[in-house]
Amino acid sequence: MCVILCKIFAWMAGNNLCGEPLPKCSSSRKKRTIIIIIVVAGSLVVLALIAAVSYILKDPAMASRFKMAEKKKPAGNVIMGKKEDQSSQHYRKLGEKAKLYFVRNDREKFQLQELLRASAEVLGSGSFGSSYKAVISSGEALVVKRFKQMNNVGKEEFREHMVRLGRLSHPNLLSLVAFYYRKEEKLLVSDFAPNGSLASHLHARRAPGEPGLDWPTRLKIIKGVAKCLAYLYNELSNLTLPHGHLKSSNVLLNHTFDPLLSDYALLPVMNKEHAQQFMVAYKSPEFSQYDRTTRKTDVWSLGILILEMLTGKFPANYLRQGKGGNADLATWVNSVVREEWTGEVFDKDMKGTKNGEGEMLKLLKIGMGCCEWDIEKRWELREALERIEELKERDSDNVEDYSSYGSEGDVYSSRAVTDDEFSFSVQA
Repeated sequence: MCVILCKIFAWMAGNNLCGEPLPKCSSSRKKRTIIIIIVVAGSLVVLALIAAVSYILKDPAMASRFKMAEKKKPAGNVIMGKKEDQSSQHYRKLGEKAKLYFVRNDREKFQLQELLRASAEVLGSGSFGSSYKAVISSGEALVVKRFKQMNNVGKEEFREHMVRLGRLSHPNLLSLVAFYYRKEEKLLVSDFAPNGSLASHLHARRAPGEPGLDWPTRLKIIKGVAKCLAYLYNELSNLTLPHGHLKSSNVLLNHTFDPLLSDYALLPVMNKEHAQQFMVAYKSPEFSQYDRTTRKTDVWSLGILILEMLTGKFPANYLRQGKGGNADLATWVNSVVREEWTGEVFDKDMKGTKNGEGEMLKLLKIGMGCCEWDIEKRWELREALERIEELKERDSDNVEDYSSYGSEGDVYSSRAVTDDEFSFSVQA
């Protein structure tokens, strides 16, 4: 055996010094031989591992699987997260003493601790707070949102307002289920909308050939939004801003793509400074010019939302903190229709528009009437709702008044727009 090993190592060293016959291997030589074998074997294993890792990283399919495996790791606890801040420590110390306050009697109750133990998926982090999807033991999916800019309101006042919101019920309203109060931050628990937000469908990057929301779906969404906003106006008649933060990211979509309004009527419990810096109502022309809001301010937000849905363009002024300045999207739409109808105003990713151009033009006019800068000329919500409910997916008897499409992929036809048809003003 020693003879064979000696020949092997002599060959690896590039010589043939081992002669025939060899004397018996001593004990020390046996030990050295064993050590060398272990080192060589270990080196081969390491080299094999390096080669395997290199192959995985270079091969796209393997790399994709590796990344997917990383993504499937648990997202962590709803409240605790990866890094435990002071709020997380507070919830941990509360133990079983922490209680959720349920604002609806038609919902199965659960403990806050069950919510804290549920695995979480981060849905987003906005100007109001972070949102998480949590699935409790019953299998029900809920959304937990943490608000840190509500610390100027007392516990009883906050509870009364949340109970009032809990009484609201409309097919297009995201129902509040429960809340938790502490001075530093609040937790609001609501239902989960499986199709995400309208904003994600309008503005998220899509793969080539992947269609956007079609015209019938967009029309259904705007009809639901308008009806729900009218409901809030009726039920919260004492509030100047029944919604206050109406925008595409606060329009959620259920499994049938019906809209659900969220983050509504939070102004009474929101810190004023934070509200004026971030809430959509404070981007309105009346606040930018006169530092005030009116009962028509939510109508302005509805108008901008209509233009956003028709054009597919995001209102850039929403991204600015503080006063919104010029209504960039409304200004752009106005400039297009004032010059000549070129078809550039409508979202090219909007399918299902054949023989619907007349109805789309009607909705465009409604949107412009709603976001009129002059408050006196701006439409009342009642008038806007009536006009929206009259809209259909396809043109009716007046198809000949508008140029129709040759096919779904054709560019919109040109059509001049007169001042009588569109009366709209913006401040440049």
